[in-house]
Amino acid sequence: MNINVTLIGELIAFVVFVLFCMKYVWPPLMATIEERQKKIADGLAASDRAAKELELAQGKATAQLKEAKAQAAEIIEAAKKREAQLIDEAAEKAQAEREKIIASGHAEIESERNRAKEELRQQVAVLAVAGAEKILERSIDAAEHSDILDKLVAEL
Repeated sequence: MNINVTLIGELIAFVVFVLFCMKYVWPPLMATIEERQKKIADGLAASDRAAKELELAQGKATAQLKEAKAQAAEIIEAAKKREAQLIDEAAEKAQAEREKIIASGHAEIESERNRAKEELRQQVAVLAVAGAEKILERSIDAAEHSDILDKLVAEL
């Protein structure tokens, strides 16, 4: 009988222990476990959200980088167009300055040529008068015969 009474005593002690554990130990343990599970679930959800946000951020960064590259290309193209325009303007200014210098040179040459012609006409007139004096062996007065000399200069 000892075995049965001991076994029943142990069974009662075990049942009391289980009831005690179920009433006082098990609920705080379950609450802690559930809280821990909730924290882990929240952490995993936050991790998933962070991964999605990271993908979105990477997508936005890629889009912004493409947009920045496109803007940089546009700016470079505009700068190249402006450079070409400035070069064309400088070439036009240089061409205008060249034509102005050439025209000025032509005018100066024409003026110098006219001056030289006039000087030569006067020298020819003097030589003609000297030659005529020799031929006629008398002096021709330039003041008296200015109209003849003017005609001679005009003909030359």
